[in-house]
Amino acid sequence: MINQQTRDVVSLVGAVLGEDLMGAYLHGSAVLGGLRPGSDIDVLAVSRRSATPEQRRELVDGLLDISGRRARRGPGRPVELIIAVRDDVRPWRYPPTCDFLYGEWLRDGYERGEVPQPEPSPDLAPLLTMALAGDTPLFGPPPADLLDPVPPADLHHAIVAGIPGLLADLEDDTRNVILTFARIWVTLATGEIRSKDAAADWALAHLAAEHQPVLAHAKAIYLGHVAESWQDDLFARVRALVDHVLAEIDRLAPEGRSRQQSTSA
Repeated sequence: MINQQTRDVVSLVGAVLGEDLMGAYLHGSAVLGGLRPGSDIDVLAVSRRSATPEQRRELVDGLLDISGRRARRGPGRPVELIIAVRDDVRPWRYPPTCDFLYGEWLRDGYERGEVPQPEPSPDLAPLLTMALAGDTPLFGPPPADLLDPVPPADLHHAIVAGIPGLLADLEDDTRNVILTFARIWVTLATGEIRSKDAAADWALAHLAAEHQPVLAHAKAIYLGHVAESWQDDLFARVRALVDHVLAEIDRLAPEGRSRQQSTSA
């Protein structure tokens, strides 16, 4: 079900981009089994051309009104809005360019006046893959009319490229990082992008008993079954789980581990 906040995001993008907006599509949790208590509203928009500086400021200002617990109009789900220029992603090439990114984790910078600029973004590979598979237009034609499929090799490169950043966030964003590593593992092993809780279920079935409690707790937080907190004895076991999952990722995509090690060196 498409909620009012999602409609507000699409209305904002349409009002700012006008006729340049070609399509808008759900991805993420909404198309991978449904929104969970901690899920973002993930929207991918496809535009005919790059946004102007004025349009970027209008988009940021409008999203600050409606996104997240600090939204000016009252708390809501966090919004992640990605805008891609159609000619930057079709025909497909890697890494693709993201023309505009709004994410609530960047809010402090936006409130200081920063605006997103175009930049290469491997993360677009899994996002486009989810949008194509989810096939949920919010505006415009089906996503396959505007987007090319992402080759599996590029998808694998993209999800592995994020490993150094995830490791850097492990202490501050433990639940999300653990679940994202589980998702990377299951995608490399099965070729499927699954919801975070479904990826956790798959990983739990493939983990030794000693690592299961940490992942099970991260999943319970994500589903809203327990508060987002970690007891000291459980948190002390986080790194062992992560190292084990990284070893599995390395086995399936050896270049990923070497890239992570060289980046963090």
